Amino acid sequence: MKNLSDLMHGMKPVLLMILVQLTFAGVNVSVKLAVSHGMSLKVLIAYRYMFATAFVLPVALIVERKNRPKLTPMIVLQGFLCGLFGGALNQLLYLGCLVVTSATFASAMGNLVPAATFILAVIFRMEKLSLRTMAGKLKLAGAAVGILGAMTLTFYKGVEFDIWNTHIDLMKIVGRGGGSSASVQPHSSNHLLGAVLGGLSCVSYGLWLIIQVYDVFG
Repeated sequence: MKNLSDLMHGMKPVLLMILVQLTFAGVNVSVKLAVSHGMSLKVLIAYRYMFATAFVLPVALIVERKNRPKLTPMIVLQGFLCGLFGGALNQLLYLGCLVVTSATFASAMGNLVPAATFILAVIFRMEKLSLRTMAGKLKLAGAAVGILGAMTLTFYKGVEFDIWNTHIDLMKIVGRGGGSSASVQPHSSNHLLGAVLGGLSCVSYGLWLIIQVYDVFG
């Protein structure tokens, strides 16, 4: 019984990450439905950050009211850059990719984030290639595999697999719930444009990670 308890305790991080990924999947599907039924992408992003601010701001003021750092011009600038690259720009590009492709495609493009972050870290001299070492070779190989995977997903047009057909069309269901199915505004699929938007979104996300741990202007 103790071994089972230890096993479950050790599985908590994995289970939480699975829960996070399931949440991301639900958000992607919800955004796809909302935009396809006429909601403006910019308005959707604004709503997301309005509600997020309303939730996070009171928590930050209560929990960190005694240990907040001094608000310097550099902190303000880096906060702005974090909001720009990790928030508005990243979301605009990512959701743009989601609109012109699919929830599955956009989620898969997110796998480029490690490769983009690694390349940016090398550019900003936070990482070294060190091609003579095994670690350096593995880092480079991982980045190459991520990029090749994204390119394969973009350009390869294979056979469509219908593994589990539930005969449920969320587009029609949500359209009927909104009063009229005529409100549905299907967007034409463009995987090349979606790949560009998804790749730029990953670069923006990588810049956000870099800014959080590195003073670019110092």
